[in-house]
This record gives sequence, structure tokens and C-alpha cells, in this order.
Amino acid sequence: MRRSKTLGGAGAALLLAGGLPAIGLAEPEWSGHRDHDRRIDHVLLISIDGMHAVDFANCSAGSTPTCPNLAALAKTGTTYNQASTSRPSDSFPGLTALVTGASPYSTGAFYDVSYDRALAPPQTTTPYGIPGGSCTPNTAGPGTQIGNDEEIDIDLTKIYSGGQFAWVKGQKPFINPAYLPRDPMNGCAPVYPHSFVRVNSIFNVVKEAGGWTAWSDKHQSYELGNGPNGKGIDDFFSPEINSIPVGLTDLTRVLPPTISSCNPLPDQTAVTSSNAWTDSFQNVQCYDALKVQAILNEIDGKSHDGATTTHVPAVFGMNFQAVSVGQKLVESSLATPVTGGYADALGTPSPALLGQIEFVDAMIGAMVAELNARHKADSTLIIVTAKHGQSPIDLSRLVRIPADNASFEPPSQVLSPAGIGTAGEAGGCGSSNCPIVQALEDDISLLWLNDETQTTADVATLQANLANTGGGEILAGAQLDLLFGTTAQNTRRPDIIVLPNVGTVYTGHQAKVSEHGGFANDDTRVMLLLSNPAMRARTIETPVQTAQVAPTVLAALGLDPGELDAVRIEKTRPLPDDDRR
Repeated sequence: MRRSKTLGGAGAALLLAGGLPAIGLAEPEWSGHRDHDRRIDHVLLISIDGMHAVDFANCSAGSTPTCPNLAALAKTGTTYNQASTSRPSDSFPGLTALVTGASPYSTGAFYDVSYDRALAPPQTTTPYGIPGGSCTPNTAGPGTQIGNDEEIDIDLTKIYSGGQFAWVKGQKPFINPAYLPRDPMNGCAPVYPHSFVRVNSIFNVVKEAGGWTAWSDKHQSYELGNGPNGKGIDDFFSPEINSIPVGLTDLTRVLPPTISSCNPLPDQTAVTSSNAWTDSFQNVQCYDALKVQAILNEIDGKSHDGATTTHVPAVFGMNFQAVSVGQKLVESSLATPVTGGYADALGTPSPALLGQIEFVDAMIGAMVAELNARHKADSTLIIVTAKHGQSPIDLSRLVRIPADNASFEPPSQVLSPAGIGTAGEAGGCGSSNCPIVQALEDDISLLWLNDETQTTADVATLQANLANTGGGEILAGAQLDLLFGTTAQNTRRPDIIVLPNVGTVYTGHQAKVSEHGGFANDDTRVMLLLSNPAMRARTIETPVQTAQVAPTVLAALGLDPGELDAVRIEKTRPLPDDDRR
């Protein structure tokens, strides 16, 4: 039964709360095995990017777990052992799944960097070379590359994008609209990430019901949670992960447990203009700590910077980058180079990765401690999961193409050796169109063709060259139609997806030992834990999707999951309470 859009709470509570009603679980659709009928007023959603189910199983095992705070949450929570992320397993569709409940079939969000056949180019060429061009109102197309990554920031070199070294003030993301694709069918208006995603989010539903919302992430483009109307998130904070690392003086409330100061940054080998926060195991911890401090401030009923008294959000959260860096990075700038990843095929973490897991666990412990200090633990549901996994776990299978073998090449190079893009575009296409207008290649290859009629011929070419491109499986035609709709229905769907052998990573460098984006188990099998002090420990083996988190959040708050577009379109259900569903 669909419930009222208004969040529960008496009129007196409304007045005492300063204008916002309390959220309560009036008629629970999702009980989470709670031993008492206790209200859930807040949901804290945490993505530990890269955190596999096996990572959580390993770190929480035994009498002295290496992630004691996560292990403690599991003692009053439900662990889903067979949770799978979006496919592709990139951060952009991964977050979209968590906050909308939808797959790329409905959202059109396949990767942060992608293509849309119906949109027009940005007004100005982006810093990474997406060419600016013309836009004719009321005429679809002509198609354009999409860059929903740091290249749309006002200043991608600065941690706060706008250039100032201070906490971001206000809610408007620091995005340069001239770098955004434009919609010819909407007066050539720039398409912000929130309007690029075609369905609404949990933030929209909670806002419409009178709740306060907040989110922290790694790019300005992750304001996608604002949803199509652009108004879902009250307090958005997103320090740029790929900006130049700088000393952080804002960490007055929380510091990584193994780092005494983040100003100057602890790792001075990775602070040049060519570095990003992800180039250092230590510096990325300082970066993540910024967002942890934002969460602590929000638990206290303040804005992310602590400067303004607001409300404890009904829905809020953040992503961690540290574990993903611990899985991927080869930090060769150190006097003694350090390699992350795993020690064996069983998922035993390397010392570098273990340190990142321990860091994240300590930060989650700080959040739980603050919830307890503010008497909010009993009324808060904590959800810990991951936007994506990382592949390979077994580093003996690692093959970096072409970095490890110059005779190998990625699929895009096989089909379009002259470059990628359209006629006259910078990058090598010259005066004629290239066969491929966009390619995205991590441990997967997504290919958009200039001429879709060449799909069959291009698949045959790739099949003939599999031995030199990482092997694996090629998806095209009806295979992709069934997953994501036809290219006429879904103007952003790739024409060809290559799923190489597990362990293949497309990169020209040896600075990483894993990647994500693919459909394989290592990419998609992630941890998923829901915890509240009134819940009893439970493990569920039913296969589930991280997209089911979104309707679960609303059900836990006493709101109707059917208010999500994805629930109506894709029939996404809340997570099961037990194995019988």
C-alpha cells in the first residue's frame, strides 16, 4: 500500500524540530529483524569504494578482527553475502544505483565518461578535450562525448573546484556549465549531472516529504543525487579527488589514526602539480578524513563545515576512497616503492591495503561514537556497502595492456588506430570521422561507434584479435538490447562492450594493479551491511543488488518506495528480511 509522502511526526515534534517533521517507521515494510518497534529517523549510507564481500568477511573474522568497528555493527545488523553492484561497476552508475534503485537501462548512466547520441556538444571544449560545438534547438543530436568527471569542475586543480581554499559555502556545485553537454530539445540548456540521470533519487523523495538531506563524494558531478529537479540534496560537499594535493588545515575534529597532521600532508613525495590524492596511500586518508568530519558535523545537526546549525539529515552519507587506492596503487615515488592489492587469491590484503581498511574502520567507529554521543544511534540505520569492487584479487592474473606487453592493444586501438572522436577533433582523427566516437577502457571496454551499421563487422574484427586484446567476451546487438534497451530507446547505450579475461586492465602505465568497471565477480561482489542497535545479527545468502538499497532506505523511514521512478520502471524491491523472499 502506498503511504503518504509526508514523513511521520506529531505537530509538536514539528515545532520543536524547528520546522522539520520527525521520520518514523509507522507501518514497517522492511523490519530488518529489529527486536523492538523503534523508529528510524535517519539513514547513514556509506560506500567503501572497492570493498568486496570477501574483504569484510576476512577483516571481521576471528576473535581479534582487523575491522572491529564494522564487526561490531554486524553484531546488530544484517549482512548480505551475495550483494552485486551495477553493471558496469563504475562509481557513476554504482552511486546512481544506490540512490535511485535503477540500472543504466533507466538512468542512461553507464560511466562518468560516456556518449549520448541525442545531446549536443558543450559550448566550450573541456580541459580533457571534449570538443565544443554548435547546438540547434529542436533538432536532436548530433551526439556528443560526455564528461561527468572532474573535467566539468570550474577548476579541476583545486580541491574545492572554485579555487578557494575553504569549505564550500552554499549548495550549488562548482561546475562550469560551458563544459556540459546541451539538450537541443530543451532550448540547448546545459545538462547537469542531476538532469543527465533520468530518474529521481531517495534524496528527492525525502525532500518532498519534508526531510533534510546531505551527501559527500569525490567529484562535483556526484551532485547527481539532486535528481531531475536539481533540489534533492540540501547540503552537498564534494572535494575533488583528482585535484592537486594540498595541506589540509580543516581537520579540527578527526585525523587518520596513524597520521598526526595533514598540514603539511604526510606524504610529500606525491604533492606535485602532476599528482592527485589517489597517488598516495597516506594522503588519500587525509582526503577521506575531510568527508568524515563533514559527517560528524551533520550528526551534530550542523552543515558539513560546522558553520551553520541545520538539522540532522534524514538521509546522509559519503564515499571512502582509501580502500580503492589500497587495492590499486603502486606508489613508486617512495624511497622503497609500495604495492597495494592482495597477497593471494583468497583475498588476503597486502600490508598497504590492510592499513587502508583499518583506517576506514576507525573512521566509521568515529561516526558511530558521535551518533551515540548525540543519542542518535537508536534512531539511525547505518548502511555500509560499495559502489564497486576491484579486479583482479588474484594478482597472478594481472595483465596490463599495453603496459605489460607492447604487442597487445586495447579494443579501441584495434578498431580505431587513428584516434577516437569526430572529424576535425583534437586527438588524431584528422579530417575524417573515426570508427569510434567514444571509448572508456579500465578493466572493461565500452565502445560507441560513429556508424552503428558497422557493429557486426567491428565485432568480427575484435573476435579475430581477442588474443591481443585480453580475450574474454564481446557483447553487442541483441545481447545489449536485452540488458539496456536498443540504441534508439537508450541513446547512451554503448554499441559494443568487451569483457576481457579476469585480470586484464587497459592501461599504458604500471602504476596500478587493479581496476573496476567490469561485470566479473571481483568487480561486482561487494559487502552490504545494515545495522541498528535494535537489530539482531543475521546473514542472508539470497542474491541481492545494491540498487535495492534505495527502496530499503525509504521503507525504513516509513516512506513509500513506490515514489522512486526505478521501483515503477524496473520493479526494484527493498532488500529481503530473510532468505524466504
